Amino acid sequence: MIRINLLGVERQAAKKAPILDLGQQLTVACSLILVVTVVGVGWWYWSLTTESARVNADIATAQQEVTRLQSVLAEVQEFETQRTQLQQRVRLIEQLRGGQSVPVQLLDHVSRSVPAMLWLTDLAQDGSAVTIQGRSTTLIALSDFVGNLGGSALLQKPIEIVNSQVEADTSAVGQGSDLIRFTVRASVASPDATGPAVR
Repeated sequence: MIRINLLGVERQAAKKAPILDLGQQLTVACSLILVVTVVGVGWWYWSLTTESARVNADIATAQQEVTRLQSVLAEVQEFETQRTQLQQRVRLIEQLRGGQSVPVQLLDHVSRSVPAMLWLTDLAQDGSAVTIQGRSTTLIALSDFVGNLGGSALLQKPIEIVNSQVEADTSAVGQGSDLIRFTVRASVASPDATGPAVR
């Protein structure tokens, strides 16, 4: 016979057995720790690799910059050497110019004063008196020469034409033309009056 319990008596719920026992839980926990460790080590390795690549790129850039700077430094050293040499030359030139005596300055000034169509045959200095002799094809060239001589404080004014004579040109080139033989006299100024060296 079959009995049916129509009463609402609840049955006691049967106890469910745990899904995982202690050994399995320990295995899962160890597996999770292992996975987290592997992920952590992987991330750490990836970050070190990325950092290493960045550092290598920085080193390569720095080496290129060092190479460029070495060439620039070599150019700078070369320019410094050239600048030192030029400064030494300038000092030497200044020493030579400062050490020029009055006769050297006088020769320089007279040679710069000679115009075209005029040439000198004699230059003599006796004390402060200077006598210049020469030839010219025109009186204008002689006048220009005397004017040029007076353009410096090296010679005292007045500069006088002591003698000028017309003579026939006997050379094969200038036959039939006349030359003017001249003598010019001037006095050299005192060293204090000459000022800086004539250049």
